[in-house]
Amino acid sequence: MSVEKRFELGMKKFDDGDYLEAYDDFRIVTLQYQGSAFADQAQYNMGECRYKRGEYILAAYEYDVLMRTMPSSKLASKARYQRAMSYYALSPPSYLDQQYTRQAIDEFQSFIEYNPTDSLVPDAEAKIAGLNDRLAKKEFESGVIYMKMEYYRSAAIYFDTVLEKYYDTPYAEQALLKKAEALYLRNRYKEAQQELDKFLTRYPQSSHQKEAEQLRNQIQSKLSQSPENVQKEQAGTADHVLQ
Repeated sequence: MSVEKRFELGMKKFDDGDYLEAYDDFRIVTLQYQGSAFADQAQYNMGECRYKRGEYILAAYEYDVLMRTMPSSKLASKARYQRAMSYYALSPPSYLDQQYTRQAIDEFQSFIEYNPTDSLVPDAEAKIAGLNDRLAKKEFESGVIYMKMEYYRSAAIYFDTVLEKYYDTPYAEQALLKKAEALYLRNRYKEAQQELDKFLTRYPQSSHQKEAEQLRNQIQSKLSQSPENVQKEQAGTADHVLQ
């Protein structure tokens, strides 16, 4: 069978949804006709067969083979994007381990760096933003869990991570308010006031305005006490060993 016939046979099976059989035909093309004009498309299609079957790790591998062995192919940029999409498909909900989420971000960033003028760059940037939101949500929710456990120092560390690494996500607003609350609960009233002032300045139209105002009243009430009483309260409330 000629390379043309073998490739056409694979495409017919692919179009019919018979991805496993199509994969075998495309693989024959890449093995027996490596120097043909069909080799790069066949290799790319092998990745597509894996992707269509939900075998995302294997799909990422096939796209990577095209990128490494045929870097000058017109399909190399598309393969790089699809490799990122493979990890994107593996990215789990925020409460699970985020290894694949981080991998997807790295792959999309790599795609943008190698192909800055590609028409898919805006989509890659949007997906990076969505994945960062997921990572921010995980850090924020971890902080909230520690707040409920009354480990306020640990909680503040997670909120700081959101503020430093994911400052452009929707969770930065809540993280700043929660950080102020954690400081208040640790009796660090002046620091809590500073963080709350930042919150009120940055987010004057926040939906958490009422919560912020209540916290401000509580902080001001504590600060209005005599310095001696405040110091006694701070000294009398020792932080938990994990706080």
